[in-house]
Amino acid sequence: MSLQLSASMLRELTYSTTRFAAYEELKSYFTTSSSPPGLPALIAMGCISGFLGGLAGNPADVLNIRMLSDAALPPERRRNYRHAFHGLAHVVRNEGVGSLYRGFWPNSARAVLITASQLASYDTFKRLCIDKAGMSDNLTTHFSASLMAGFVATTVCSPVDVLKTRVMSASTSESGVTGLLREICRKEGITWVFRGWVPSFTRLGPHTIATFLLLEEHKKIYRMLKGI
Repeated sequence: MSLQLSASMLRELTYSTTRFAAYEELKSYFTTSSSPPGLPALIAMGCISGFLGGLAGNPADVLNIRMLSDAALPPERRRNYRHAFHGLAHVVRNEGVGSLYRGFWPNSARAVLITASQLASYDTFKRLCIDKAGMSDNLTTHFSASLMAGFVATTVCSPVDVLKTRVMSASTSESGVTGLLREICRKEGITWVFRGWVPSFTRLGPHTIATFLLLEEHKKIYRMLKGI
């Protein structure tokens, strides 16, 4: 578990850092005191940032999945990476750099969805709390906005997560994603998109809240040090 943790930490250092940094840079570039970016612009920034985060974090995600599944493999098939950087070197040396980007498109698609839904909705809800509800830019506002952002992110990502799970668990005889999607809709109706929503929110909601509370504190310290 401690070995797999190194891959998880590397993923967060690459994926999360890149998507948040890119989003803040884009927002700073396109924001003026008289004209803050609207929701469509924030969503576009979130999509770009999510794609860049998926690009940066995919190698660590590949290692994370491999190290997590290693224990379930027979001893002769285990990769036995000592840590994340040993795994990176091993993959590049034996399989080529391209292997670090296996599953890039589905991973980046989810990164785009979750980044756009989390960050754009958080900024929108925060602005509504301050401008419309008369709240101050404080911990209560950050908590309220991040809670609502977690709700939006879970709802937006729920169909993708459900479909991904169904595809991974489907037998090879079933006909592709389109055929599987058609079959699910026929049997379960539109409600399939919200299967597992509650456990997803239980996981993503607190994560979103903690992320934005820490981010706001980080920005506060950064502004203080920079004299902004």
